[in-house]
Amino acid sequence: MSSHIVKPVEFIKDTTVVVFGASGDLAKKKTFPALFGLFREGYLDPSTKIIGYARSDLSLEDLHARIEPHLGKPNGSHDDSKVKQFFQMISYIHGPYDTSEGFDKLKTHIETLEKSSKVTQSHRLFYLALPPSVFLTVATNIKKILYDPNGITRVVVEKPFGHDLASARELQNNLAPLFREEELFRIDHYLGKELVKNLLVLRFGNQFLNASWNKENLQSIQISFKEPFGTEGRGGYFDSIGIIRDVMQNHLLQILTLLAMERPASFDPESIRDEKVKVLKCMAPIDHDDILVGQYTKSKDGSKPAYLDDDTVKPGSKCITFAALGFKIQNERWEGVPIMMRAGKALNEGKVEIRLQYKAVASGVFNNIPNNELVIRVQPDPAVYMKFNAKTPGLSNATQVTDLDLTYSSRYKDFWIPEAYEVLIRDVLLGNHSNFVRDDELDVSWKLFTPLLEYLEGPNAPNPELYPYGARGPDGLIDYLTKHNYVLQSMGNSYTWPITKPEDEEKK
Repeated sequence: MSSHIVKPVEFIKDTTVVVFGASGDLAKKKTFPALFGLFREGYLDPSTKIIGYARSDLSLEDLHARIEPHLGKPNGSHDDSKVKQFFQMISYIHGPYDTSEGFDKLKTHIETLEKSSKVTQSHRLFYLALPPSVFLTVATNIKKILYDPNGITRVVVEKPFGHDLASARELQNNLAPLFREEELFRIDHYLGKELVKNLLVLRFGNQFLNASWNKENLQSIQISFKEPFGTEGRGGYFDSIGIIRDVMQNHLLQILTLLAMERPASFDPESIRDEKVKVLKCMAPIDHDDILVGQYTKSKDGSKPAYLDDDTVKPGSKCITFAALGFKIQNERWEGVPIMMRAGKALNEGKVEIRLQYKAVASGVFNNIPNNELVIRVQPDPAVYMKFNAKTPGLSNATQVTDLDLTYSSRYKDFWIPEAYEVLIRDVLLGNHSNFVRDDELDVSWKLFTPLLEYLEGPNAPNPELYPYGARGPDGLIDYLTKHNYVLQSMGNSYTWPITKPEDEEKK
């Protein structure tokens, strides 16, 4: 446990957390490990009761066996005594989702636990680690059977929040009569990532950055999501989703709103979410002629399969596994700045980053000196660095690109940096909505993306450009970036970090 972290003075005591879908992958890999991480670090009170609920007829020992391999610390180990204490907090009930039978049993169990703890006001957190097909059924039974009108109820819903604007509105219209907006937490785990949470402080807490965060100084903005693997047997699921629904309408759009929004009045959750909605409303419709879409084929050496080689994918599918989209924000700050969002599967590396490229310096003294760039690497190895020009040490007047570097793994070695789900579950426990999606925000985001999705899935849909597994993307990517004012650094100004002695420069 890090001595650098300030512990809360008071814990939230006697909370009951019910994890629906407890036998599934999401629960065992994310939800339970997040709860354990909070407990291990002292952010989850030992009085908390955790109840797993699923249709699978498991023993408690079976559930423990499923969870335990995923409870490791970042170095892969964990404290066995902490694990034992954590498992003592967990119980398990199996039952159906669509009848009252299991929910009645669950209600009795919750009330027994609360009575034994002498709870005066219930605090119940229901986490729906479930497929969307059963969201409404489970939510209805929670309200009908498990809801305590005199207590505190919080319901966590995992994405996808609909398939398009109509389905998102239908889901919202069905949930709204059951729970108040302040009781609902629509979780997008990217909002819990350390570098995404840091965006507001980086922007508004540093005058030298905030002053240049506008059309007068920035030439282009990129938000990139790259995965080095394909669908790997999950093509049947992905075929109905595609890369845009999978990560762009949610994860990457959340990053974009934080990048582009105006300064909130305070860190109050609603102030932050108000500004996110405002900037979404300033976005022009996505131009169907300003996109690049692709689908991966076999790797050049033939060792990796094409998307269509996946037996679970329908033959001849035009499903998009790569997309680059252009955004135009029509307000005083961003008018005219090209903003690109790109995401793809089966690419050359795994990385999520934000890249802000500054305009070139005035010509005259320097000849083709590279543009400055601010890069925020969300994953892997979170970092923030500024690429800038400096004179090469010694007698030479030549310039080189170097950087101001904040790499978290080296700067914050002794800090516990929580995983995204740890951050967000803690926020739910505290009732903090800052990092969750509000209903009107969801509506505006689907308004932006639904016309594009209808075009890409309609009868006149363009054929995706093919690219080999392991490539940077389709061949048209470089031209697309250039069209959007991104200047690729010339080979004569190679990036050289760090150079510690003259002979390193000679080896360039």
